Amino acid sequence: MGERPFRILGVQQIAIGCLDKEKLRSLWIDLLGLEMTGSFRSERENVDEDIAVAGAGPFAVEVDLMQPVDPEARPKVHEPALNHVGLWVDELEAAVEWLKGKGVRFTPGGIRKGAAGHDVCFIHPKGNEDAPIGGVGVLIELVQAPSEVIEGYGKATM
Repeated sequence: MGERPFRILGVQQIAIGCLDKEKLRSLWIDLLGLEMTGSFRSERENVDEDIAVAGAGPFAVEVDLMQPVDPEARPKVHEPALNHVGLWVDELEAAVEWLKGKGVRFTPGGIRKGAAGHDVCFIHPKGNEDAPIGGVGVLIELVQAPSEVIEGYGKATM
């Protein structure tokens, strides 16, 4: 496959959706004790989400608790309930270019700022004729890792 010009450094986030994020907040924040760190709302992306964190330091995992702004509109952030998995990537632009060259299909929108402020890009759950490789039913978010995650990964793998 040739030398891969990027590394996956770990799980950046999981995103969970339902029609009423209060139920998610009750479980994940009130009962499980995750810390709420922010919120994000986008009409264009049809999402109203609370951002929580599990763990600490550069390898803390973001847990996005999402509900649709409009349950009838797309994308349907509540279907499936496990909406997507985010992965830290050390070189996002190189990863996207290389993966496209291998036939990976990305969602429309390209690289852009995500809810947590990092550059992101999504691998489509399904391939198509032009790009036959998708996430095999899973939406995968590639997230540009900040320097502290890249450095922490380097130290952890020494």
